[in-house]
Amino acid sequence: MFKRILFPGLLAALLLQCRPSTRQKNEVRADSSLVTITDNADTNIAISAVTVDSFEFNFVTEKLFPQLVNLPSGDSFKLQLPKGFLITPAAQINSRLRFMAKGPDGRLFATDMNDLSDNKKGKVLIFDGWNEARKQFDTVHTYLRNLHNPNQIAFYEGYMYVAETHGLSRYAYQAGDNLATDTGQIIARFPDYGLSYKYGGWHLTRSLAFYNDKLYVSVGSSCNACTEAETNRAVILEMNPDGSNSQVFAKGLRNAVGMRFIGNRLWVTGMGRDLLGPDKPEDLFQEITRGGYYGWPFYFQYRQRIYADENFADSSRPPEVKEPPKALIGFQAHTAPLGFDFFDSFEHPALNDAVLVCLHGSTSVWRQRGYEVVRLEKNGSYSSFISGFLTGKIAADRHGRPCDILQNDTRSFYLTDDLKGVLYYIWRE
Repeated sequence: MFKRILFPGLLAALLLQCRPSTRQKNEVRADSSLVTITDNADTNIAISAVTVDSFEFNFVTEKLFPQLVNLPSGDSFKLQLPKGFLITPAAQINSRLRFMAKGPDGRLFATDMNDLSDNKKGKVLIFDGWNEARKQFDTVHTYLRNLHNPNQIAFYEGYMYVAETHGLSRYAYQAGDNLATDTGQIIARFPDYGLSYKYGGWHLTRSLAFYNDKLYVSVGSSCNACTEAETNRAVILEMNPDGSNSQVFAKGLRNAVGMRFIGNRLWVTGMGRDLLGPDKPEDLFQEITRGGYYGWPFYFQYRQRIYADENFADSSRPPEVKEPPKALIGFQAHTAPLGFDFFDSFEHPALNDAVLVCLHGSTSVWRQRGYEVVRLEKNGSYSSFISGFLTGKIAADRHGRPCDILQNDTRSFYLTDDLKGVLYYIWRE
């Protein structure tokens, strides 16, 4: 599927700053799989030339080629990628595989939220024993278990930080450990109640990022659209690594799930409110600055314009409420952008100094929106980079829901799918 959605704005604003080039009892074996490459092109991707100060991007027009993917669980389907890239399932856990992080020892960690319910059966996993010949991990260790909807982890100065619905914990981490030896310390607590999930409320995930010895945590709203009674809802918090001196960094963010510093600038993905129609508001990719207010629930963005939400025209407003800045990218409504990564010094012109974003997809499958990985372009546009996870209009036609993306090295990256629980490995030929 090819998308070219043009709006004013510059991806240049983002690219001016690069990110730095950065067997136990609970052990299970990762299954093998097979990937067959075909030669028939069926979709196109337009890759534009961009020149931004010291960065020069000489992208050329490429086609997306179908590749047959056979999952260990038995599902078989085709994914479309640009020529020169190959994809294979590196592991499958058959559960909600979410966000990834590299440990200090170079191993790949990821969260497992278990299922869509509010549960305490989540885990932190380690993918270990990389088999280069098969492009798979031989072993998956369960490092932590019985967690409350763990969404994201991070490592900082000898600790692993785990973001759960009710709070943020940190565990002393020793390189090479396959099982946590520390019971953990809760350093921050968050509200863990709200309206029924099916109404768009009670956002269960918490995301985190470190920058300049500060920790940033995203806490979603308790509802689809409402005025919050608590100051630590629909915000990004800033605190010290030990949880002290917590304060609100930015407000008006309904649910900023993807969150990452690129250079010295904080970027997030966000999902617009429901029940305003099939096409608005847009989901967003936007820069967040200290003290900023980003619209929810009083404003929303549609086609690079900011609109006041008429449902809140007569509502009392906190003093910080004002018309928010436009986001750099407005995604089609209900595409649900989640994880993203900036590709630093990647050895392929289609990805070098580029941003890929996971579009998780609408739970109303008939909308046929999302279910792909897209690349951000200039002028506020984006285009398909990996598509094919959705092949029809019913739930049975879903072969995956992209969740997070992480560059591995200058020639490869990982992608998680939290529907089938697949960890994908993508590399250039």
